[in-house]
Amino acid sequence: MPDRFDLPAGFRWGVSTAAYQIEGAVTEDGRGPSIWDTFTARPGTVRDGHTGAVACDHYHRYPEDIELMRGLGLDGYRFSIAWPRIQPTGTGPANPAGLAFYDRLVDALLDAGITPLPTLFHWDLPQALEDTGGWLNRDTAHRFADYTTLVADRLGDRVPAWITLNEPFVHMAYGYAFGIHAPGRALMLDALPTAHHQLLAHGLAAALLAERGLDVLIANNLTPVRPASPSPADLAATTAYDALHNRLFTDPLLLGHYPDLSAYGITDDLAGTVHPGDLDLIAATPLTGLGVNYYNPTHIAAPTDPGLPFTLVDIPDAPRTAFDWPIVPEGLPELLHTLHTRYGPALPPITITENGCSTTDPLDDQSRITYLSTHLDALATATTQGIDIRGYYTWSLLDNFEWAEGYHQPFGLVHVDFETQKRTPKASYTWYRDLIAVHRARWSKEGSVTFP
Repeated sequence: MPDRFDLPAGFRWGVSTAAYQIEGAVTEDGRGPSIWDTFTARPGTVRDGHTGAVACDHYHRYPEDIELMRGLGLDGYRFSIAWPRIQPTGTGPANPAGLAFYDRLVDALLDAGITPLPTLFHWDLPQALEDTGGWLNRDTAHRFADYTTLVADRLGDRVPAWITLNEPFVHMAYGYAFGIHAPGRALMLDALPTAHHQLLAHGLAAALLAERGLDVLIANNLTPVRPASPSPADLAATTAYDALHNRLFTDPLLLGHYPDLSAYGITDDLAGTVHPGDLDLIAATPLTGLGVNYYNPTHIAAPTDPGLPFTLVDIPDAPRTAFDWPIVPEGLPELLHTLHTRYGPALPPITITENGCSTTDPLDDQSRITYLSTHLDALATATTQGIDIRGYYTWSLLDNFEWAEGYHQPFGLVHVDFETQKRTPKASYTWYRDLIAVHRARWSKEGSVTFP
């Protein structure tokens, strides 16, 4: 059985973060408010009233954080650009100070020998755009295209590849359907237009990036979907959930159409939202790579709530992370095999753009080491099955603001004392550094795999 050292030559190692989770400085240098600033100000939305106002203070401490990345020996760093730093109201000319920050960040990464991999949207929509409907409003997709132009024109000479969106399913489900993330709407299936408008934004942005000779990716949270039992009702519910979570955000990109949601008892099939030519636009720019964020499979049973065509159920007998997420490493090659089978030649090369866990062991985090090593062993197994996998970006470099959980779920290779902002590498940091070094030593000359 292959292990993590059997990943191919040229395989790229990285870490991932997101702007609102680490940057802080939410009112500095002209940054406008985002939906997360508004959401965290509401009592009861985030555990213990935590906010990202300071977070890891990465806005001021990025040189220190880049030194930590250099110490790991990383090939790449995936981060997100805060749209409200670039356009405080989501429209109009660029804020010079916002662009200047990312100029400094990119140049410092390149000086450290680390390739920047920016994500244009990681959930921090400018509040002014939410006030006009947010992702329920088709116009937001066009505002995203304008924002993309501003950033790509400034950084595209040094940044070869871009991720347009992070986890559009999670943003739709948690932010607009269930209301547990910003902007806090609870629309259930009436949130479906946000799926299409995010994908339309991707299509518009992808065309602009490709025109500039830049590589285009999207990072989707994808999950193997398993029935709780072999009963026909559970199997039907499983198919419906797979359509909503996985296929709704991947079929349009790779096949040029949506799954037929009406076949799964979902009456709103987006017919009133999708305009002529939209699907052609979404699929028009081929993806250079597909970012896959993997955390766990999903088990599904027949619906018990009339508002949804499925019920989520616990995975039996699985160990759990501190976040109470099931730990199922074998789900990763299962997912990748499903993608390979489902999309065939249309499937672009894959980069694992997020994978990691929260733990309760602050510095000697052996449970994180076990989690990462078992998932990387599983990933190596997938590479032997003919699946083109180009790299692995663990979540995350730093303990950070973990959305509705505030600062209670530490995912980092590096511990952050949020009172003093002191960074302390954990045991997993040393383990990951050594893993990268051993992998490189095994492949003493550069292989044929290219980024992304």
